[in-house]
Amino acid sequence: MLIDLIKGHGSGNDFLLIDEISNPYSFSETERAELASLLCNRNSDLGADGILFIMKSDHADGRMRVFNTDGSEASMCGNGLRLVARYVCEMQGLNEAVIETMKADLKVSKQQDIFPTVTTYQVEISPVSFRLSDLPLNLNEPNLINENIPELSEELIFSALAVPNPHLISIVETEQLNSGEQKKISEKVNNPNELFPDGVNVSFVKSLDEGSIYVNTFERGVGFTNACGTAMSASSLVTCLQGLNEVEDVINVYNNGGKVQCVVHENDEDYYIDLIGNATYLYNAQVEVDLSRKTFEVSSKEDFAEQQTYEKLQAEAQAYLKGAGL
Repeated sequence: MLIDLIKGHGSGNDFLLIDEISNPYSFSETERAELASLLCNRNSDLGADGILFIMKSDHADGRMRVFNTDGSEASMCGNGLRLVARYVCEMQGLNEAVIETMKADLKVSKQQDIFPTVTTYQVEISPVSFRLSDLPLNLNEPNLINENIPELSEELIFSALAVPNPHLISIVETEQLNSGEQKKISEKVNNPNELFPDGVNVSFVKSLDEGSIYVNTFERGVGFTNACGTAMSASSLVTCLQGLNEVEDVINVYNNGGKVQCVVHENDEDYYIDLIGNATYLYNAQVEVDLSRKTFEVSSKEDFAEQQTYEKLQAEAQAYLKGAGL
């Protein structure tokens, strides 16, 4: 099986893009999962946080399916959606588009560069739900906003929401970020447990200067990641609910892979979030895959020059975080 792909990233959250619109690929569901596990292996010649399958839609400009490194499918991926937005918009000569995802059709658009010559896209993150049944989270209450979960921690306060991926978020201080508590909690709720039967993304969030936050995320099906788009969006919303930031204001969201911006919108007690950040291409490659043997070979690879510019954004973000004591 010969496959052409592009490797790219949003805030250091990296993916392999496979175009099923222009190419006559016909993958079974089993093959999609196996491709993700094989090609995304960090010990291989490629390695990534997941595969983005870019497909035709019968009613939108394109369709995105996301498969994690463990072969599971995610309902959404904000950083990945920016890459798909770029690919579809450039393919069709558009500045705005609608991308079909598992739970919703989402608006995307090209934006002014977040940093000089860093290609930037804005994507809609929705729907937002605080119903614990939508995560699911098995607690005897309808929602969880700024509350304790004794089974996980006696000190930390959590909020839970689906956007539509499930997220468990705690606003913390630097000491808690460095304590190892996040790893302990994340592994507990993503192994067999009674609270989160399907697992959950766990984010620790530190409020920085006015309008700025830091988000560190353990991503379900991936582990600790440089950045998670839906986690940064959900975290921004939680900081607005707690009065740390304001709805409709731009929030600078720093992460281990760089920086994005989020804007939380409220409409009749419903929320959606705009996620704005880079969509950077690293290289395109052609691979020969043998799924029966679980092997592949990279037959060609051509680098893009975009990463050098992105690293300047990353360096600026890291210098800011260092100045904030992180």
